[in-house]
Amino acid sequence: MKNLLIIILLLFTIESCTSNKKNSKITEQEQPEARINKPILNKETANYLYHFAYECIDREYPNKLGQVLGDGTYLKEPSELHPSFYGCFDWHSSVHGHWTLLNILKEIPDFTHKEAILKKLQKNITEENILKEVAYFEDEYNKNFERTYGWAWLLKVTETLRDWDTPEAKQMYEHLKPLSSLIEDKYIHFLEKLTYPIRVGEHPNTAFGMSLALDYAKKYSPKLEQVIVQKAKAYYLADKGCPIDWEPGGFDFLSPCLQEASLMMKVLPKNEYITWLDSFLPNFRKNPSSYLEVAEVTDRSDGKLAHLDGLNFSRAWCLYEMANALNNDKMKRVADTHFAYSYSKMDSGEYAGAHWLASFALYAILKSN
Repeated sequence: MKNLLIIILLLFTIESCTSNKKNSKITEQEQPEARINKPILNKETANYLYHFAYECIDREYPNKLGQVLGDGTYLKEPSELHPSFYGCFDWHSSVHGHWTLLNILKEIPDFTHKEAILKKLQKNITEENILKEVAYFEDEYNKNFERTYGWAWLLKVTETLRDWDTPEAKQMYEHLKPLSSLIEDKYIHFLEKLTYPIRVGEHPNTAFGMSLALDYAKKYSPKLEQVIVQKAKAYYLADKGCPIDWEPGGFDFLSPCLQEASLMMKVLPKNEYITWLDSFLPNFRKNPSSYLEVAEVTDRSDGKLAHLDGLNFSRAWCLYEMANALNNDKMKRVADTHFAYSYSKMDSGEYAGAHWLASFALYAILKSN
């Protein structure tokens, strides 16, 4: 009887192990499951995104000018100082609001609101208005205005206009060209004298600006491309062990570690990049979800706290860029989770986020494919 009980127990143990192995195999097979939250740009998402930028590129107030006053004559209405980019609370948000609308029209040529959008864009991006913008940047007290965050977005607008082969885009590009050329020159001059990179999670982040500017420069500015590549290697090539577990800071809308990692992906050959990345973020390629959790926003009426929605989007686009280059589905799924959390909450009715987040969401969508 005792021997019979032992045999039964052994059979039960074997069956249990076999069952666990089967379940384990099923789990492993289910790992590369479909990306249910994968962002996509279609007419539905475009219709959701466009109104954020459309409603603010000609909304003058509230407004944060960020200017240096040389004397009392500098006190003017935002639309007098910046006749092209006076809306959306601040200059850079207005610029990437224009980028958002341009890219929606470029990607969806038969978009329902095309004519109304074009009317606003063409009213703002005129030869006369852009020359006034140029004059502002040439003022002795404002030569560094929007360095380098706004500069990078202005080059993205220029890139879109040059990529988009329509009469309207060509005309707007010709109007924008004097400002684009000035920004290119300013960017080159600044990087040549910048000895140390700026590694913060907000506007001045050097890797962010260089990454956006490099997309433009690879197509349209060999000199700027050369400077960015040289400086990226000088700033970041020796970096190791980025403390990504320290992120995010309370007001971050950029990830210092991921911005740098996505920039270097554009700078280094693939094999060199993998070696660099595994030293910069050890084990990150194999298990990115263990290093990143979605950033939670507690108050979307607070402009600084609302930055964290932007962080979810910017993390997502960095991960998409890296994942596409490395064919890494784990990074894509982490990116999808970050994107989905903030995308579903964008339309909160709070202008603190509404004036800029659509641009970040759209940029992540475009980088996801």
